[in-house]
Amino acid sequence: MAVIIPLTPSHLHNLDLSPVTELLAQTKEPLTYEQKLQFDINYPRGELDTRELSEIPEVRLWFVRLDAVYPWIPCLLEPKSGELARYTAMLVPHQFHRSEGIQYNPEALEIFVMGKIFILHDWLKKQGISSQFRLKSLAQLWGYDLEDSFLALLADF
Repeated sequence: MAVIIPLTPSHLHNLDLSPVTELLAQTKEPLTYEQKLQFDINYPRGELDTRELSEIPEVRLWFVRLDAVYPWIPCLLEPKSGELARYTAMLVPHQFHRSEGIQYNPEALEIFVMGKIFILHDWLKKQGISSQFRLKSLAQLWGYDLEDSFLALLADF
């Protein structure tokens, strides 16, 4: 079942992460929320403002801060609703196409994904949680296949 985190204009303008911080404080095991988190972003726009949320600097900056404080948050985001894709769009340069949907800058996405794989590998290891399946699954959601030899290399660290 999805866990919805409401974000108000005040949260976004003040870079206030308290809705996430308060939720995570409710458990000692953040993976309780694995693939469950969704954000309900309330950011009013004028009738003529056709920008996507990821194109609004105040919204993107909030997500940049979220990523800096909780770099492992992608593990908790609900992918089926598009939350992981939206989160990625907040951090990776992209363009929207009416027919093809979101198109990430390929090099930027590759750097982002590999950075997340290293961060998540270390974080999961510190949590005492097996990471190989989780890392492979997450990478696949971003369109990448991690080879077993690469994951074996990570296991040595």
